[in-house]
Amino acid sequence: MFIPLHDANSLKHIKVQYVTIGLILIDFVVWLVTGLTATQAFSDAVVVGLGYIPAVVFGYAALEPALVLVPEDATYVTYAFLHGDFLHLASNMLFLWVFGDNVEDALGHVRFLLFYLLCAAAGALVHGLVQPDSEAPLIGASGAVAGVVAAYFLLHPKVRVWVLVFFRIPLPMPAVIPLAFWILQQFYMLVVDGEGAVSWGAHVGGIVAGAILVVLLRRRGVPLFDRTIVTPKAVRHIEVAPAPVEAAAARPPVPPTHWGR
Repeated sequence: MFIPLHDANSLKHIKVQYVTIGLILIDFVVWLVTGLTATQAFSDAVVVGLGYIPAVVFGYAALEPALVLVPEDATYVTYAFLHGDFLHLASNMLFLWVFGDNVEDALGHVRFLLFYLLCAAAGALVHGLVQPDSEAPLIGASGAVAGVVAAYFLLHPKVRVWVLVFFRIPLPMPAVIPLAFWILQQFYMLVVDGEGAVSWGAHVGGIVAGAILVVLLRRRGVPLFDRTIVTPKAVRHIEVAPAPVEAAAARPPVPPTHWGR
């Protein structure tokens, strides 16, 4: 329903969002190596070996030894660095780019990395609980990114964000509006389409984990529901100062006019 484009929420505690940038670069490099430049056979092997497969993790099925690339428990994290195509990758990285820097600022570099990985693991766990016997590999950073969105929602609900509504109309609006709608949509879709092609369970798991972890891991003194209104540069508030009472009283009276009768 919407795509985030930009916010003007400046960093207060860090100079550069190294972890956010690093995660985006890693995801792009992994996609180039395993997707764009890889053969179909190699890509499929990586997805099976590094993707999160609930049936394997919960013991309903087992991979052939030749397909095992990492221990089963490691796939709670490795799946989040794989993407099916460029659109899948770009959409996740755009959300991470717009909202990740301020969450990293609120948590610090190390705790933000821990936060991101835990949100990814929580997304995989909920996906597995929803579809425990599924043999389809789960891939994508959307679970971790959903946690970032939830954290931003709790930290900066009043920041005005440029979003592309209905993928066509660019509008600036307080973050609480599009993010609340997006979060509610994930829960709704989990109820009505829990076993569909999109893992709404992973999104919900990431959201719940992000909302809890940002409360526990944020820097001391960083408030929740920050009331500061930050507006993108393209939107300006113009305030006109009222004329002083003394100046208004000192003006000569305006003579009556008959124009306009």
